[in-house]
Amino acid sequence: MSIYISGSLAFDKIMQFPGSFADVILPEKLHVLNVSFLIDKLDHKRGGTAGNIAYSLALLDEKPIILASVGQDFMEYKRFLNGMGVLTHGIHVVDDEYTAACYLITDRDNNQINGFHPAAMNYPCRATVPGGHPGDWAIVSPGNLDDMRALPRRFRESGIPYIYDPGQQIPALSGGDLLDAISGADIVVTNDYELEMICRSTGRTRAEIREMTGCLITTLGEKGSIINNGVDGTISSVKASRVVDPTGAGDAYRAGLLKGIILGFDMPKAARMGSTCASFCVEQSGTQEHAFSLRAFSERHLAAYNERLPF
Repeated sequence: MSIYISGSLAFDKIMQFPGSFADVILPEKLHVLNVSFLIDKLDHKRGGTAGNIAYSLALLDEKPIILASVGQDFMEYKRFLNGMGVLTHGIHVVDDEYTAACYLITDRDNNQINGFHPAAMNYPCRATVPGGHPGDWAIVSPGNLDDMRALPRRFRESGIPYIYDPGQQIPALSGGDLLDAISGADIVVTNDYELEMICRSTGRTRAEIREMTGCLITTLGEKGSIINNGVDGTISSVKASRVVDPTGAGDAYRAGLLKGIILGFDMPKAARMGSTCASFCVEQSGTQEHAFSLRAFSERHLAAYNERLPF
């Protein structure tokens, strides 16, 4: 069994602004915006959608294969992933580029302003996708645009079921690109805002998007998520011991969801595993700083949902 994680690998510069963006940004002056934020904390972290999802899957005792492109400064990150049991042979190294970097500013209300420099992510991963085997799964998350167009087709041709998660790359993809990937996906995962963007780009309604895929999942942050695979169902979020940083919670959710699917759970139970995984992520600053044992994960899941897990 193989789990393919396509998406970005990046370094995150995470900055904390102790105030509120609403107190600094004047709506009537957006056309001449010129603001400066005094940051009281700066962290340099490993990140990227593929790295984040793979990290949480490794905590859940899986060994995913990352499909991505990185730069000359990736060696330490690679050693870290290998130490977690993540497989990196699907990563393409672009020698004359740096690894992608994301610059995030989070205010006291957990609003975010992001800047992203793709660098090596401008290059496709060049990875081959072998014929699928029973139990294989994949996720196509935000990353190189050529990969986001090509990999859904390759997974379909190989008989590998996949989750489509276009996220931050929705504005850069055409309506046709989105429809092609969605129509072959077993699951589509977005947040509510991203789903509305997909509808506008494709000219399709939410109901029509739902009909094109096996299951549509809409995440709602601390309000949980909505599953639509024929019958709507709401999944509550799991209470964290503390909320430090929401960055990466969506990626952790996707890792928990994948783990539940691999275990053979129905979609609501798999999504509840996603919520449990996300609750650990928000307790730390950074997208790969949380940690848990399988026992701790199982105990939190049981407390939240009265539902036992097989580990």
